[in-house]
Amino acid sequence: MLTDLTVRVPQRSGCCALIAIKDRARCKKRLCEALDERARRDLVQSMLMHVLDATRNAHTVQQVIVVSPERDAVPADIPVLTDAGVGLNDAFGVAHQTVQAMNYRELLLLPADLPLLTSAEVDHLVRASRRGGFAIAPDSADRGTNALCLDAASPFNFQFGSDSKRLHLLEASRQRLGAQVLRLSGFAFDTDTPEDVRALRDMGWSACQHA
Repeated sequence: MLTDLTVRVPQRSGCCALIAIKDRARCKKRLCEALDERARRDLVQSMLMHVLDATRNAHTVQQVIVVSPERDAVPADIPVLTDAGVGLNDAFGVAHQTVQAMNYRELLLLPADLPLLTSAEVDHLVRASRRGGFAIAPDSADRGTNALCLDAASPFNFQFGSDSKRLHLLEASRQRLGAQVLRLSGFAFDTDTPEDVRALRDMGWSACQHA
């Protein structure tokens, strides 16, 4: 179910960004030894707002939609596509169909835990996808997927999870899309471990300072 979305694009134009976030009670439990529950919630909300700002301020992005089971922590001006809890790949598949119907040119998918992401990196990824219909930004281990962008009109089976970079590149090949791999620091740094939290604290990330 898509809530609060009134924007319609009359012809193929611009990029629609989908930002995925779990319900706040299940977010970042692997950070328990570094942050208490309140601090984890504050960090999750702070990172979401950062990613929203980075995508909304990107020149290539025309629409931003959050994919989440919850509406409460998402700003009122951001549409929410409800994640029914059947899995991220299925939720993104439904969102892909919605975006196709709205006639956007590109579809950008990314998580909400990229605290170093910049608008310039978002633009770089979107523009790279225009060269062959597909671009991917792997995680720091070069095995996962922290963002991908594709021609919104193309069919695609999303493969988020274990070994997703390789699986996404295989799917792009099956769909005859020319894949561009971009290793960008703002996409590579996600926040999954206590070491990541300590790195953010050292960088002065305010949501980590009191934890």
